[in-house]
Amino acid sequence: MVERSDHSAGTPAPRPIADHGAIGNLATMALVATDGTIDFLCWPDFDSPSIFAALLDPDKGGHFTLAPQMADARVVQTYLPDTNVLLTQWLSDEASVQITDLMAGPEEIGHGAACVLRRVEVTKGEVRMRLDCQPRFDYARLQPEVSITQDQVVFSAAGAPSLRLCAPVDFTAVDGGAGATFVLKAGESIDIVMDEEGDPPLDQAARDTLVVDVVAHWRNWARRSTYKGRWREDVTRSALVLKLMTSRRHGSMVAAATFGLPEVLGGSRNWDYRSTWIRDASFTVYALMRLGYTEEAKAFTRWSAERPGHGPDDGQLRIMYALDGGEVQAEVDLDHLAGYAGSQPVRIGNDAATQLQLDIFGALLDAVYLSNKYGEAISHAGWLGVCHVVGFVCDNWRRPDAGIWEGREAPREHLHSQLMCWVAVDRAIRLASKRSLTAPFDQWIAARNDISNYIWATFWNKELGHFVRSKGSTDLDGAMLMMPLVRFIGSTDPQWLATLDAIGDQLGDDALVLRYDRDDGLEGEEGAFAACSFWYVECLARAGRLEQAHNNMEKLLAYGNHVGLYAEEFTGKAELLGNFPQAFTHLALISAATYLDSALDGRNNHPWQL
Repeated sequence: MVERSDHSAGTPAPRPIADHGAIGNLATMALVATDGTIDFLCWPDFDSPSIFAALLDPDKGGHFTLAPQMADARVVQTYLPDTNVLLTQWLSDEASVQITDLMAGPEEIGHGAACVLRRVEVTKGEVRMRLDCQPRFDYARLQPEVSITQDQVVFSAAGAPSLRLCAPVDFTAVDGGAGATFVLKAGESIDIVMDEEGDPPLDQAARDTLVVDVVAHWRNWARRSTYKGRWREDVTRSALVLKLMTSRRHGSMVAAATFGLPEVLGGSRNWDYRSTWIRDASFTVYALMRLGYTEEAKAFTRWSAERPGHGPDDGQLRIMYALDGGEVQAEVDLDHLAGYAGSQPVRIGNDAATQLQLDIFGALLDAVYLSNKYGEAISHAGWLGVCHVVGFVCDNWRRPDAGIWEGREAPREHLHSQLMCWVAVDRAIRLASKRSLTAPFDQWIAARNDISNYIWATFWNKELGHFVRSKGSTDLDGAMLMMPLVRFIGSTDPQWLATLDAIGDQLGDDALVLRYDRDDGLEGEEGAFAACSFWYVECLARAGRLEQAHNNMEKLLAYGNHVGLYAEEFTGKAELLGNFPQAFTHLALISAATYLDSALDGRNNHPWQL
């Protein structure tokens, strides 16, 4: 059970990021804490305003609490096997109760209207339950009006969707919300459903069918995975999380379902990740394809094919888009919210959307290449889009940029950015050759060679004996771990091994790896970056250092939360920090696990190599 206490400002302390499971419906996601509280949910879409945000401000943010009044109960939270259906249990000697939480609709899951269903079942004794639903619309800037009728509450506010809460209990209005207490005995259960006013109400039979259908949907999807190796549960959970972060309507993917969760406690690195980063989504496609999920790759490839030409220059991509392909809104500070553990400002929107980050072109073209190699052939229009992108890369690969980590420092020439420009041109050449597509091969091959030669001449530091992150610097960067993973350099090349050792020595703390250790133009120091930590495992495995890779993998898996979810970063104590759950972390876990499993078995014919 998460303990609640007052901090110095008199506001209740937030539940730890790690103390949550996630449920979703391919349109949005809710976080459910181990104390039975939904304390984060944007409705009805990922990028809609929040209706519950107590995770960011326990006093003002809004919440949906459903919990038993039981002293000294043990709380266990887990997923139903191979699903995104969450089960929270309270167990004591006298009584036991469980809540099953799921989301359904609006398009694929449940085949009906969007809703949250919370089923309460008592398995032993008698339990008094407490319900407290306090939605706060428009990022907690609007307190709703409350209308109560028999077994139903409607929460409404101008400009916001009218929410409906249905349950066979006696509701009372409480501070802009609604509450109830009720008693259940062993063998009894009730359902609480939250949806929108005007949706068809669900009777008992419909709710029973919905639960069966949602469980079956997720199990059928999980069953499609081709992965049978070590850490299968961890890999499956990561795949299920990545699927939760996809938009069924658009084919795009959010980097995380949350905004404002800090990378540094008490600091200002509190970003909004509810957009589609070309990089993160492309890597997600790659991770899912490795497990046999090609439909997601097809959907994203079709979505991304419409993006080239939408930037200021023909063929230029923005680094991120709204889920529908539109522009990401500029940053706005929600000053009325206290922030997680006092971390302010709480931001929505993302000004990094205007940055130049050249690495995104390589991430996208790598995903397009693999999608074509293992999925459906690219369309003529899609290929023209690829040609525009590669043309832009050939003309701009030496431009200083912001780099992968979106620091607010001055642009510079980054190794990782030029590395991924090399990937973009290389994969386009491979795709054109494989599909016999029309392409300016001489121009592209010359550009690929020029980029490769420039990387070796500019970013290899003879005095230090390793690669460096940017032109003229002596710093290292966790993104350099991508060099062997994208096949730019051999994984056992002596110059790469020297760089790998330097990264481990200077950026690593055992299994935890920082993305960098330098001034990035922002206040505060961040923690270890989870994706880099998993990339490091894969690089160790590819270098033949299997014992160290295996040990690090087991440690990182132990650092996940109680249901196998990860945020963006780790503190020095390996606690979770940053937006949650984080796609970048889970896709890196899948990549590391699949390669390391194969290497430990002595299998060298890795099917996902180029």
